[in-house]
Amino acid sequence: MKERFIRSLKREKVDKVPVCSVTQTGTVDLMHLSGAFWPDAHYDSEKMATLAIAAHKFAGLEAVRYPFSMFELPEAYGCEISTGTLDSQPHQLDFPVKDIQDISQLSLLEDLSKNQGISVIMDATTAIQKQLGDSAENVPIIAGVLGPAALSSCLCGVNNYLMWSLLEPDLFLELMNFCTKASLDYINLLYDAGVDAVLVVDSEAGPDLFPPPLFESVVVPIYKKMTSQMNGPSLLHMCGNATSILEPLGNSGFMAVSIEEKTNMAEASRIIGEKICLIGNVSPARTLLLETPDVIRKETKQCLKDGARILSPGCGIAPRTPLGNLKAFVSARDEYYSGL
Repeated sequence: MKERFIRSLKREKVDKVPVCSVTQTGTVDLMHLSGAFWPDAHYDSEKMATLAIAAHKFAGLEAVRYPFSMFELPEAYGCEISTGTLDSQPHQLDFPVKDIQDISQLSLLEDLSKNQGISVIMDATTAIQKQLGDSAENVPIIAGVLGPAALSSCLCGVNNYLMWSLLEPDLFLELMNFCTKASLDYINLLYDAGVDAVLVVDSEAGPDLFPPPLFESVVVPIYKKMTSQMNGPSLLHMCGNATSILEPLGNSGFMAVSIEEKTNMAEASRIIGEKICLIGNVSPARTLLLETPDVIRKETKQCLKDGARILSPGCGIAPRTPLGNLKAFVSARDEYYSGL
C-alpha cells in the first residue's frame, strides 16, 4: 500500500489507485469499535493513534491519517480553542492578533516539540508506528497541518484576514511569511518523526475566501518556497470550488492536491492532471454520510473514471458516517478494477 501511495503521488503507474482519506477519519462507529472516543482522542496520544488506525483496520482505508482536529499549531501560537464533543471537533474561540501592529510581535517557537499540543501529536506519531507493528512498513502514515493562509486566518480572525489582504498588503505578507515558517517547522518535525506524507490544509487561500486575483501573485510564490523546503512529499488540500485557480495550483510546487467535490474532477484532470497528482473527491456529506452503498459505489467509480490518482473523500469524513458506507467506498475501488 505504501509503495502504491508514493508511486501515485509521483504520477507513476500503479496496479490500482489507492483508496484512503487524506483528511480527517474519525467517526462514531469507529470510536465504538476501537474504544477511543472524542474529545479524549484529540488530546491523548494513544487514543489518537488507536482511532486513527481504526479507519484502516475496520473500514479498509489504505492509510492512517491523523490528527482529527488541526488546532494544535494555532493553539501553540496563542489561539483559544474549545475542547469539542463526542461527534464534533474543537473549534476556535478567540485569536491573538487583533490589531495589524500585533503582527510584528509574533515570534517563532524555538522548540515546537516542547509545546503541549504539539507533543501530543509527536507522541501519537510514535504510538501509531508502534501499534501498526510490522505493518507500519506497508501502511502510509499521513499527518495534517494547517498551511500559511489557514494559520494566518486563525491568528488574526477571518475578518482581519480578508481586510488586511486587500488594504494592508505588506503587513499581510509579513503575516503570511511568518505562518509559512511556523507551518514548515511543524511539517519537518513530523517528517523527522517518520511520517510518510504531510497534507497541508490551506483552504483559506482558495477562491471561496481569498481574492482569486491575488492567489497567483501572493500565495503561489509562498507555496513554491514552502514546498522547496519540505523534507518529504508535499500534499495540499483545498476546500470549495478551486476551478478558477487550478492552473496556478498546478505550478505551485505541490506534488499533489486534494480537491473537494465542488471542483469537477474531470475538469481538474484535463487542466492539471499531467502536472500534479489529483486526490479526491467523493462527497463526504452528500454521499458518504447520507447515500446508500449503491449510490456510493456509482459516484466512487465515476471519480476514478474522471481521473483521480488517489481516491479519497473530498473533505473530512463526517463523524456520523456509517461504517458500511466507508466499506462500500473501498470496495467500489476494487470493483472498478475488476470490471464490475
